[in-house]
Amino acid sequence: MAIEVRIPTILRSYTDGAKAVEGDGTTLAELIDDLESRHTGIRARLVDGDDLRRFVNVYLNDEDVRFLDGIATKLTDGDSVTILPAVAGGSV
Repeated sequence: MAIEVRIPTILRSYTDGAKAVEGDGTTLAELIDDLESRHTGIRARLVDGDDLRRFVNVYLNDEDVRFLDGIATKLTDGDSVTILPAVAGGSV
């Protein structure tokens, strides 16, 4: 099963600069474990304990996984996963 994972600039040091990588898994958790096996250190930037880090947004085919099943969200062949760091700031 091939799943395209789009990597934000801040995490590309783990993927040798690649903007997108392929991964495998039937759930988001399995995909993250697969990414870790290929790109050591990336899991710790995405997951805290058994859940996604608070300031990491993950989209499955443009849908926020927090509104699906979170880290247990099911994946299928050909899906696209996008990882985005949360952005905050600005002035009042």
